[in-house]
Amino acid sequence: MKYTRLTKEQLEELHPEFINFLATQSITADEWAAIKKDKPEAAEEELDVFSDLIWEGVLGKVSYLENISAKQMHLFHLTEKEMKLISVKVMNPDIDLTTKLGFDWFKKNWQSDFVEYLTASKAYTEDRNADKFQLIRQGATITKGELYQWFDKVIG
Repeated sequence: MKYTRLTKEQLEELHPEFINFLATQSITADEWAAIKKDKPEAAEEELDVFSDLIWEGVLGKVSYLENISAKQMHLFHLTEKEMKLISVKVMNPDIDLTTKLGFDWFKKNWQSDFVEYLTASKAYTEDRNADKFQLIRQGATITKGELYQWFDKVIG
């Protein structure tokens, strides 16, 4: 398995797609029930293959990721050729960016001496989707990129 198995909730949400996936392999609903009962390891393999297919599709479309913690924001723009990063660090010990109060403080004070910015870019390895997935495993979430784009305009 290249990525991680989808959660039970994700699999339930993708139930129609999973049925189509099984159909492409000529597996009927009755056959799937029998596989789950008689060959649970084969059923697990099918779930893993399906999960990887879904992840490949999602990762291929991802353009922006965000990883926000109490004191830092890592905003990624995943372009065709490289991963671009805008890193924001808050040095006010009383501020937690993960709270509404902390983020409201940040919106008012983003130009203060208590906030540091860093930009960087990095080429992908030979597997672009694996690079994106690694950022997700480290806590990043897929976004539409509004924060990145805003910062790109004001500090770029």
